[in-house]
Amino acid sequence: MILVTGSNGFVGRELCQALAQRGIRFRAAVRTAAKQDQVAVGNLDGSTDWRAALAGCSAVIHLAARVHVMSDTVEDPLRAYREVNLEGTLRLARQAVEAGVKRFVFVSSVKVNGEATASTPFSAADRPAPCDPYGQSKMEAETALLELGRETGLEVVIVRPPLVYGPGVKANFLNLVKLVRLGLPLPFGMANGYRSMVAVENLVDLLITCTVHPNAPGAVFMVSDGQDMHVGDLVRMIAKAMGKNVFLLPVPPVVLRSAARLAGKSAVADRLFGSLQVDIGATLERLQWKPVVSPQFAIGRTVDHFLGNQESKTR
Repeated sequence: MILVTGSNGFVGRELCQALAQRGIRFRAAVRTAAKQDQVAVGNLDGSTDWRAALAGCSAVIHLAARVHVMSDTVEDPLRAYREVNLEGTLRLARQAVEAGVKRFVFVSSVKVNGEATASTPFSAADRPAPCDPYGQSKMEAETALLELGRETGLEVVIVRPPLVYGPGVKANFLNLVKLVRLGLPLPFGMANGYRSMVAVENLVDLLITCTVHPNAPGAVFMVSDGQDMHVGDLVRMIAKAMGKNVFLLPVPPVVLRSAARLAGKSAVADRLFGSLQVDIGATLERLQWKPVVSPQFAIGRTVDHFLGNQESKTR
């Protein structure tokens, strides 16, 4: 039995569906239970009681977190992230040890490595360099979990995803899909920053692999589709999935960054035009794993889901 936290989230829903399709028994932990296969645990922090959720489980896939917020309004963001991502995670892991759980798969973030790459992709062997409270809290949770694993024998596995996309994705990826649908020329013809992304299907497959593979414990794994692209490539793939032609204007990225800065959107520009690549070579070799779907397939599925939602809204 696998306990899945964050089961109502974007990745969690896909993970639970994949486990069910493979006939793998799981229990979905949620704040408030609404279905028979769910167990309520309330809010995630250092006092959460996980004992009922962990009973009979041999592994945990921990997705629940205080996610990254672009414009955080809390007085002390680092404290807020630590309460959930560090203290809440450690509480779960310690109670997992008490319950006899063998393996603990922690979904961290590429933000532990940093915000951007230059000539060399990020790897798990790099010195962590988080740039914001979210990344800091994830790094601290990784360190504490690995130490707990050494002390108790809990088999800790850490996965650091970059941008995850798929049906139901939000934020910048969804905004790009909406822009392409409009059919207007887009100023991405000179974009040259390459980024790693991971389709939710590929991330889910790796997470399930990490629950059983003998080489997974004690390791940190980078994950991606294995096909990095810049925003122009991504826009063309989205357009192809929509059956549309798209014209990319050759606007220098420096011009677009300046315009974004004036509009207070520098962070968005960084994600669209900057480079953030990860090296998944060690993941492929150590786990004998490879992505199960291509970016073209995953983008097509994402676009189909978006268009289907748009059609349902107009009925």
